[in-house]
Amino acid sequence: MLTQPPLRVLIADDEPLARARLRTLLETCRDPHAEVVAEVGTASAAQTWLREHGCDLVLLDIQMPGPDGLMLAESLQHRLGSPLVVFVTAHAKHAVEAFGLDAVDYLTKPFRAERLQSALVRVAQRLREREAAAQLEPRQAEEGEALSIHERGRLLRVPLSEVLYIKAELKYLTVRTAQHRYVMDGSLNDIEQRLGHRFLRVHRNALVAKAAVRELARHQPGEEELPADFGAAELESAETWSVRVAPVNEWLQVSRRQLAAVREALRALAG
Repeated sequence: MLTQPPLRVLIADDEPLARARLRTLLETCRDPHAEVVAEVGTASAAQTWLREHGCDLVLLDIQMPGPDGLMLAESLQHRLGSPLVVFVTAHAKHAVEAFGLDAVDYLTKPFRAERLQSALVRVAQRLREREAAAQLEPRQAEEGEALSIHERGRLLRVPLSEVLYIKAELKYLTVRTAQHRYVMDGSLNDIEQRLGHRFLRVHRNALVAKAAVRELARHQPGEEELPADFGAAELESAETWSVRVAPVNEWLQVSRRQLAAVREALRALAG
């Protein structure tokens, strides 16, 4: 029976005691095993290390001197074959934002070895899915691209031509077609890297099929969404942009960072 190599882990935490505790907990984890390949105390140091080395997983604190862990995770989204991220933090308030950055898990200190072990299981599963997707890519190009989705004990093959958008929601991805909503495990960033020719990134948590985009429009929050003392200036700054997705006519928010790219892509599609 072949044994899987241990997960290669980078620990990024500014507290030496927290790093030591993580090392101790990792030593108790089995199936999968994990080994610490490096430790750093800042996000900047982690980024420098990752330019010259590789690993499978970054155990990442959020609040550190200099750039925080969220900024590091966001930068890793744009790197091909980047390590996976599990946040380890004393603050629960960043969980939604963290999962929007494709984090595999979010551990709130203090946590037990069993909780870390479950996160490692998810990491190993995500790595297997990434490897399987890379192996399937040439065959999918010949047979027609599709997403493989596990649902209620079945393996479904959903053609990409039917997918309207894919949205990250906490630990999972929602895949929307005209008729169904599917839930799958995976990384939005991995899907974008493999299938970006079909999809448009409109937000860090959403990819929309280029063929399904019908409109880009400014959205102004309704009165029920705003504080009672909101003035005209605040109202204007609260406005957001959204794209309308056909044929379901659902609106997905466009982030300020992606707005220029979305506009350019829509011009290219129209012309």
